[in-house]
Amino acid sequence: MLKNPIQLRLEKFESWQYLTFMASLCERMYPNYAFFCRETGFADPQPYRLILDSVWEILTVKNAKINFERQLEKLEEMVPAADDHDLYAVSPAIDACVALSDLLHALLDRDQIPEIALSISALSVETVANLEEAQTGEAITDENQKENQAVCEEWDVQWAIFRALKDAESRDIELIKDLRRELRDPCVSNIGIAL
Repeated sequence: MLKNPIQLRLEKFESWQYLTFMASLCERMYPNYAFFCRETGFADPQPYRLILDSVWEILTVKNAKINFERQLEKLEEMVPAADDHDLYAVSPAIDACVALSDLLHALLDRDQIPEIALSISALSVETVANLEEAQTGEAITDENQKENQAVCEEWDVQWAIFRALKDAESRDIELIKDLRRELRDPCVSNIGIAL
C-alpha cells in the first residue's frame, strides 16, 4: 500500500465526511467499470450507477431509506472475473466494484467506516499505480511515487476532496452535491478513462 499523509488526516473525519469521501472515489472509478462493460459487452453498467446514486441519495436526502444489503447482493452479480478476460480493463473494473462493495459494507457496519475509507483511498491509488506499472514495467513504491505524475495527480484529487470536506463545519448537503457534480460531470476516471 502506497503511503501518503492523507491517511493520517482522514482519521479525524465524521461519518458523513468519510462516506462522502468514499462515494467521491467510487464516482471517479465508475468510468473504469462502464468502459470495461462497453468494451466487452460483459454487463450493463447502469446498475452500478444506480447503486452509487443510492449512496449519494442517503448522503443528501433526509430520511432516504435504502436497503444496502440488497444493493450489495446486486453488486456481487456485477463483478467480472479476472480469469475470464484478457483485457487489462478488467482489473480497474474489478477495483471499481471492490470500492463500491466496501462503501456498502461501511454503510452496513458504521464502526468500520474509518478503516474502509483508508482502504478505498489506497485502492484508488493502487488502480493508478498498477496501470503505470503495466505500461512502464517499473514498480511504483513509496520511494519513487513522487516521480510518477499519474500517482501524484490521484493523491492531489484525494487531497482536494479531503480539504473540501475538512473545511465543512457540519453536514453540508450543498457541498456534497457540488462534489458529486464536479466528479460526475467530466466523467473522467482516476486512470483517465473518459466516458
